[in-house]
Amino acid sequence: MKKTILFVILQQYADWEVAYISSAIAMLGQGEYEIKTVSLSNDFVQSIGGFKVLPDYDILSIPDNYEAVILIGGMTWRTANTEEISKLVNTCYQKGKILAGICDASAFLATTGILNHVMHTGNSLMDLKQWAGANYTGEANYIAKQAVHDKNIITANGTAPMEFAKEILLALNITENKVLDWYYFHKLGFYIAPMPNM
Repeated sequence: MKKTILFVILQQYADWEVAYISSAIAMLGQGEYEIKTVSLSNDFVQSIGGFKVLPDYDILSIPDNYEAVILIGGMTWRTANTEEISKLVNTCYQKGKILAGICDASAFLATTGILNHVMHTGNSLMDLKQWAGANYTGEANYIAKQAVHDKNIITANGTAPMEFAKEILLALNITENKVLDWYYFHKLGFYIAPMPNM
């Protein structure tokens, strides 16, 4: 039976952040995983680039069994009604499943208090502190790095979709050599990186 990866996308989601991850999981995961999308409702969600997705689930109909919850950044994390997403995030964390957020979605994780207990990153420390306010006390755990993976939590800033994808793939226990081949091939380009053995 395939393991489910849930991608949470809101209106004006960052399509380039999700594309690398989902395609790499499909290519490298050897059919072990299935990709499902989640949003606040069953209505179409449109990306910043204009792609429309009809979510597989609304936030209230998510299956109990999943391997990871991946929050994709975008333009509406600070304005959407995200209370139900907070519940999903906390449930995922309590289950010990993989939980990941990039760009504004990583800052959203700070509002839930979860980043107080793990090493993490984001668009900036000041951004996390300003948005999350008293819910964020994890300043000592902040690392100014493209992507950070600690325990089951993965965070990244908005310029790090490749690094974010790499950390998620490794967390899913996809063969490290395959992941690194894929990462360097896409990061460095066809003429510099060695040809991957995928």
